[in-house]
Amino acid sequence: MASSSITHLPITKINHATVTETSDALAIEEPLELRLEFGAKNNRQKQNISVTMRTPGNDKELALGFLFTEGIITQQKDVAQIEHSFIACAENKENTIQISLNEDTIPNLGNTERNFYTTSSCGVCGKGSINAIRTVSVYQDQQDDNFINAAILHELPTILSKHQDVFADTGGLHASALFMPNGELLLVREDVGRHNALDKLIGAAIKNNWLPLTKNILLLSGRTSFELVQKAAMAGITVIAAVGAPSSLAVELATEFNITLIGFLRNERFNIYTAAHRILIADYETTH
Repeated sequence: MASSSITHLPITKINHATVTETSDALAIEEPLELRLEFGAKNNRQKQNISVTMRTPGNDKELALGFLFTEGIITQQKDVAQIEHSFIACAENKENTIQISLNEDTIPNLGNTERNFYTTSSCGVCGKGSINAIRTVSVYQDQQDDNFINAAILHELPTILSKHQDVFADTGGLHASALFMPNGELLLVREDVGRHNALDKLIGAAIKNNWLPLTKNILLLSGRTSFELVQKAAMAGITVIAAVGAPSSLAVELATEFNITLIGFLRNERFNIYTAAHRILIADYETTH
């Protein structure tokens, strides 16, 4: 993804009293329009679902993950084809993905009654209410046997940093990573939007037939917001760890879905906000 996700622009660099004319690597941010085609063969309908600002790369995974985490589709078999096309606009080139559903698939468009614009920083800014984004996971009430050794968690940020290719060049991307309980890295996806990075990750997991992700760890490179917990819940994820802080609403939703939520995972420390029973901390000294 790195080659199509980075641009180099001229800059003036100031270092104390030294002025240098050089170039800098920047993460690309471009709009992606998601279009849905569905219905019977003789009555196909097309609808614009969303426009999101994202980093180019893994766009089909992004589209698949978005449709699933928004509850529009429930399985990969609902999708007949995902086509990537480019439409020349008056002033720029807009990227477009068309997702064609199978004839017998009826999409749940209750949460997309209007076209909504999704910024790179917030996946739910266009939603009208909390009820509209509280989608229901098909993987609720799964067997709860995902237990993680606390020592494994300490290693995850270092492992992730070694696989953040675009971030290493630009310092400007969020990442979502999927780990096994033993710390083995399965997938990493990067994007200027934290919600896009997670949709790409979940889309890739759907393509690999890995869902539900009840026995995995989701690691987020930044903070944890409501929409990230919601998307994780849709994929059956039971353990979320983040380098940054969670929001209050993220904690509330994690509690509702019995998700273990960890924040400030760095420098050999972390906070457990919900469902601490999954983290094995027998060798740690407890103080009050």
